[in-house]
Amino acid sequence: QVQLVESGGGLVQAGGSLKLSCVVTGSIFRINLMGWFRQAPGEQRELVADMTRGGRTRYADSVKDRFTISRDITKNTAYLQMNSLKPDDTGVYYCNAAPMDGTYYTSWGQGTQVTVSS
Repeated sequence: QVQLVESGGGLVQAGGSLKLSCVVTGSIFRINLMGWFRQAPGEQRELVADMTRGGRTRYADSVKDRFTISRDITKNTAYLQMNSLKPDDTGVYYCNAAPMDGTYYTSWGQGTQVTVSS
């Protein structure tokens, strides 16, 4: 298992930017995927973006061309650069990790709140 600590959230106006960070500790040698998820009020948690150890990325359609996921393996850290933020991006953002089988761990960090005002 791993432990995940997210940071970098906040309140921003529409059109603004934020950069989230996620530090991973624990069984990091097993990690292939790192992903960012978000949960809006009253909604289910959804995948926003993820990235393999080899650098392959995928994004939710709603954030393509606005968000960028990156990783610094030497620092065991994943990032999510969010630009052109919209009120619909509001929610709690979580990161998670998955080994080679692609199944994300069942434990989650505390998340970081992102609020975008119109």
